[in-house]
Amino acid sequence: MRLNIAHQLQLLHDLLEDHALDFDYSLSEYEQIKRLVQSIISQSQISNEELIQVLPEIYHYGSQGKHVQNIEEHIITNQEQIKNWLNTIIHSLNEHRHDVIR
Repeated sequence: MRLNIAHQLQLLHDLLEDHALDFDYSLSEYEQIKRLVQSIISQSQISNEELIQVLPEIYHYGSQGKHVQNIEEHIITNQEQIKNWLNTIIHSLNEHRHDVIR
């Protein structure tokens, strides 16, 4: 079963939130972040310009996470950026829900 864009964004949000708030992580989560971003971008259903701009940054974060020596340090270094991404994703999800209701 393929997840729709809203479900993918919610899953991406949940993964990033775990990183930012709980410092909960695994190498497979970084892979999943990359796959989710690739899938979201490939669907071309995003109208939120801010989200379009941050998706490559999130992908890069996922790519780096697989190769860093200290994963916790990687999360701490990117924590403010992750919080910004979370806000952008939430804003995009709210826009998407509003568009669906119309």
